[in-house]
Amino acid sequence: MKLQKITPFLWFDNQAEQAVKFYASIFKKSKVLKIARYDKAGEKAAGRPAGSVMTVEFEIEGQRFIALNGGPIFKFTEAVSFVVNCKTQAEVDYYWKKLSAGGKEVQCGWLRDKYGLSWQIVPAILGELMATKDTARSQRVMQAMLGMVKLDIAGLKQAYKGDNKTKK
Repeated sequence: MKLQKITPFLWFDNQAEQAVKFYASIFKKSKVLKIARYDKAGEKAAGRPAGSVMTVEFEIEGQRFIALNGGPIFKFTEAVSFVVNCKTQAEVDYYWKKLSAGGKEVQCGWLRDKYGLSWQIVPAILGELMATKDTARSQRVMQAMLGMVKLDIAGLKQAYKGDNKTKK
């Protein structure tokens, strides 16, 4: 396989393997590539039992990731998130339901999954609606989006058209 130039490296306390299995169950084009385990040296250096999972290399939609069981030192924040671009409302609904299960719904298409990782579930049309040269339209779309938790394509389109019945 060709070496990917930049690979997101995700630090978990001790749930790397479970998290990867969770993500692989949601994204149809995903696979676990390699699992590396701590050895006796890692047991001393990292305080992890020999034989326990150290890293899991995996792929989602052609994007490679590495998940590390590094301990409770670092936590995920919203400063880094992954955007899932969706073509339809059914796709938005699917990823929203799956990724937010056991996590937290936030606002404007953002959620935190049960492992603390932040995701943005975004309809692809949002960029088109926001990029219009008609500032009144783009402002209405922005206001509609700010009033939503899970993004609703019909509501965003209504806002773009100037329909006051924007869904929240």
